[in-house]
Amino acid sequence: MGLWQIDTDTLAHSRFVLSPFAETFASLKLLHAGTGAHAGEETWLRAHLPGYRAYLAADPVVARLVQVAIGTSWIADFFCPTSCEGESFEETVARVRAAGAEEARADLRVCLKGPLPSVLERDDLPGRATALLTYVWGESVRPYWERRRRILEADVIARTARVNQGGWAAVLDSLKPGTRWLGESRFQVNQSAYPPREIAAGADLLFMPVTPRTSWVSWEGKERYAIVYPCPGVLAEDHDRRPVPSGLGALVGPARAALLSLLGTPLSTTHLVAVTGQGLGSVGGHLRVLLDAGLVRRRRAGRSVLYERTAAGEVLMNASCQPGGEQDQLGVHPPASP
Repeated sequence: MGLWQIDTDTLAHSRFVLSPFAETFASLKLLHAGTGAHAGEETWLRAHLPGYRAYLAADPVVARLVQVAIGTSWIADFFCPTSCEGESFEETVARVRAAGAEEARADLRVCLKGPLPSVLERDDLPGRATALLTYVWGESVRPYWERRRRILEADVIARTARVNQGGWAAVLDSLKPGTRWLGESRFQVNQSAYPPREIAAGADLLFMPVTPRTSWVSWEGKERYAIVYPCPGVLAEDHDRRPVPSGLGALVGPARAALLSLLGTPLSTTHLVAVTGQGLGSVGGHLRVLLDAGLVRRRRAGRSVLYERTAAGEVLMNASCQPGGEQDQLGVHPPASP
């Protein structure tokens, strides 16, 4: 298993950060897989997979590069540098472009555990990788980035609150399948078989959420380490484009109908603000109305207050979703592509 030895000071100073590059690389992995983990990913793939495949068909070198660089159990290091806190996509991808040709080829040999095919014995691999990543960012991620950023921020807020309530152990156990705090400064980062790594005192340890259902670990020398993990499904799914019965919207109002449709799973006010894009005061006011109507209830979980539909709310949702009922697309819509 992948085991990192982390001293208490390094763990105490670790932090959650957002990375548009990590979101882009996760989206590239989703495009490469070609199959989504839930309806939101499938919708996104239907919109963007044809263009991605056309890009690869027009450049067989890039097609083979992607297959080798991310299609094995090891990601080519030059292709996926570890983002710094606050770093823009352009700043991170510039480090892909700056990789040396021999460095890129060496990383790909590690992925293949052997020699490269002749099509990859060339010097322009970093430039081609940069062009592909820039294409994925511009065409398939940036148009949705503001909405995705709100979802990622909600995840960071929730996990930071859990750290403050119960310490790091519970949070590390729940990041993604395969992560587990073993005690005695040992953190299992995945189930891959490679030698343990000792994280030097003073190194940056970053936790980066992404919305696609994928994960990986990366590091830059001995100075910076990152665990990239997927948001929980309830956040990552494309809720803001989920069809909501128009009759329900007419009955309780579109904004309240959108909130009620989300609360099949318990969520905090912070999560609802992040996912819907409504203001905190607006969400709070709508929740009070739904509470008074007996359609939702609230309960405390640590220092958080979670809201969920009541039995009456479930009956109303189910009745509104009967076949033949007209449905609208409620909530926040992604901005138009620039």
